[in-house]
Amino acid sequence: MKLLINLAILFLCCIGVSGQTYRKEICVGFRVSSSEIDLDYGDNASNLAEIVGLLSDVQRNPNMEITGVSFCGSASPEGRSLQNKQLVADRCASLEHYIRQRVDLPDSVVFKCDKTDVWQKLAIYVERSDMPHKDDVLYQIRQTPEYTYNAKGTLVDSRKKRLMDMNFGRTWNYMLREFFPSIRNASIQMVYIKQKQKETKQTEIPQEVKTPIQSVDTIPQEISPEETQPMPAAKSSRYFALKTNMLYDALAIPNIGVEVSLGRRWSLAADWMYAWWSNNNKHRYWRVYGGGLSARKWFGHASEQKPLQGHHIGINAQILTYDFEFGGKGYMAGEPEGSLWNRLNYAFGAEYGYSMPIAKRLNIDFSLVAGYMGGRYYEYIPIDGHYVWQATNNRHWWGPTKIEVTLVWLLGNNNYNVKKGGNK
Repeated sequence: MKLLINLAILFLCCIGVSGQTYRKEICVGFRVSSSEIDLDYGDNASNLAEIVGLLSDVQRNPNMEITGVSFCGSASPEGRSLQNKQLVADRCASLEHYIRQRVDLPDSVVFKCDKTDVWQKLAIYVERSDMPHKDDVLYQIRQTPEYTYNAKGTLVDSRKKRLMDMNFGRTWNYMLREFFPSIRNASIQMVYIKQKQKETKQTEIPQEVKTPIQSVDTIPQEISPEETQPMPAAKSSRYFALKTNMLYDALAIPNIGVEVSLGRRWSLAADWMYAWWSNNNKHRYWRVYGGGLSARKWFGHASEQKPLQGHHIGINAQILTYDFEFGGKGYMAGEPEGSLWNRLNYAFGAEYGYSMPIAKRLNIDFSLVAGYMGGRYYEYIPIDGHYVWQATNNRHWWGPTKIEVTLVWLLGNNNYNVKKGGNK
């Protein structure tokens, strides 16, 4: 049925039904207390595929334009109000991350409405059901204040308490089982029209969008003009991060890296290290510098939530030079007194890693690269302030070429870890 509706909308626009506005709302469900998108939960896999497919079809159709994509969130009413508010925002953000990772949407058409009245949604479910004590439940939802305080400011009654006390808790448990799972959702509401004139530029959702949206297969939601205004923070379809390998830092090798998401769960990372320590009195040196590039493909459940987290595999290439000597025999990569290109050693290999969030803006990435390292190096002995050459060798090493325990700092207004907790 959904496919037929979508095809009908596209057909009408293709044959030139001028001035028509079409709306579509699709919901994605969440487990209790979770803001993570789970493709195995309910109809999420098919609904998300429908959202991505429909947006892509509209973008490819020269007779259509997307005038608004509104991301909304909802939480069931058994949780606390403040925690539910955060959970609604997190679910809305998770859905937006998922969709914008797969569809390139301009910021001008993206809106948020995370102020859904969950009690109103519950009332709609109750009204459409044949549950016991239906009239009493609707009366409590619509007539009883959400919270009642006495003159001293103490909470003495609430809408939730009255509903939980009805029929010795059986009424509440019925709603908990039958209705609440459907209210734990985030929805995407798409509005698209046939393009009338090329010079017409839609910068905000048209007036008719601000009326109740009639959902094809979900309960309609009221959207006020206040809720459909764009968020002030800029959004980006690219995700950036600054990084430092803490293992190198522990070895007194300062280093810095950057990584950028390329879309479709690919990313490109680059890093550079530089250390030039010495103690001439004891002929102790610790010199190393160089850098590398990695192309990564991210996969797994965590990577579906947002870029730059979860499992990743890729290829890595490095160039570096070094001069290690601790009062005895020294080892120097490349020609003495030469440049990096005269002195470089090189490495390349395959990598595997996993990046996990530890704070809102911080991840830790554990990575291992294994492959081949080659290049020429010199052995020498420091004698009377001079460095006496002993041998020249060519390195041929197969095995681990890089180990990382990297602290990752996520950058950008739209690049942060969504809190896993929350209410219901």
